[in-house]
Amino acid sequence: MKDIVAVWWFGGDSRRVAWPNMRNILDLEGRLVGEAPIDIETTRRLYRALIETRAYDKKGTTLQRQGRLATYAPLLGQEAAQVGSAAALDPHDWMVATYRDAGAMWMQGYPWEVLLLSRSGDERGGRPPVHVDVLPPSITVGAHMIHAVGISWAEKLQGTDRIAITYFGDGATSEGDFHEAMNFAGVFKTPTVFLCQNNGYAISMPRERQTASDTIAQKADAYGMVGEQVDGNDLFAVYEATKEAVDRARAGEGATLIEAVTYRVGPHTTNDDPGRYRDPEEERLALDRDPIERVRRYLEHEGAWDADWEEAVQAKASTTIERAVELAESLLPPSPEDIFGAVYEEMSPDLRRQFEQVTS
Repeated sequence: MKDIVAVWWFGGDSRRVAWPNMRNILDLEGRLVGEAPIDIETTRRLYRALIETRAYDKKGTTLQRQGRLATYAPLLGQEAAQVGSAAALDPHDWMVATYRDAGAMWMQGYPWEVLLLSRSGDERGGRPPVHVDVLPPSITVGAHMIHAVGISWAEKLQGTDRIAITYFGDGATSEGDFHEAMNFAGVFKTPTVFLCQNNGYAISMPRERQTASDTIAQKADAYGMVGEQVDGNDLFAVYEATKEAVDRARAGEGATLIEAVTYRVGPHTTNDDPGRYRDPEEERLALDRDPIERVRRYLEHEGAWDADWEEAVQAKASTTIERAVELAESLLPPSPEDIFGAVYEEMSPDLRRQFEQVTS
């Protein structure tokens, strides 16, 4: 890995921002400027995951426009930050993520069809399979970070080697929950990885209006933990930084804050109109930094990509997502017993009274 000056077109005033210490391994043309942290076959596997994640994301927007989802928060442009970081985890590690982190959650075992249910308003979308150590997607901004710290602290007290990673956006770093979680993790050296996907906006609020810090990563200094900024559209850089953070956590060296600088190409949610608060030129320039295209070019340079393989990868991703939609939409509506009986082991008197009112 080489230290280079990474330049992004970024922020509400459409200014160019240069960060001299941002970790970067793959340049925009897919050429290595550092050492690849994974082999070609692993890269091909993660490329397939990037393609499948984008297929899901595009389908999510389409379903919402058709009235088949309540709302949807696109992750277009953030695929490498999610797939690259999740790939650095062990299957038994905990993940505590948000409504925009479907790619990471799926990588850790949360099925696409269950993620779709969570966006349709079906509470069964908040029930991952029992073997999956991923919490349901958090809708509140920032509060879930405290849960991640608590989970990782519990694992430390029990003497396991399990860590917890938590995902959040730049807007969440302006919440008090972020500071409480970071402070506790720093004091107790919990095995926690904080991964901020700095996509430039908290809905309509640009990053530079939220904090006077030059970077989000430097906030780690105040809490006595490692902080690092990486190019969030560089699959290799995200993977490497996360793997190092995970290894530190497992070794008892405490928490890490990673700032993955990326860009939210689409709207905050399907209820948002980004054209009201940002220059369309930003989106055009962000597309030049497409994280998937960067990996595709790398594989092509290495002789590990061709058009036929790409077609097969795209077709398989489309089939997989369509099947997930079928599974999600084929479920019968939950019964009153499902709804009221899932709150506590036994219904409380109030719930029992409400249940009887609904079923009478």
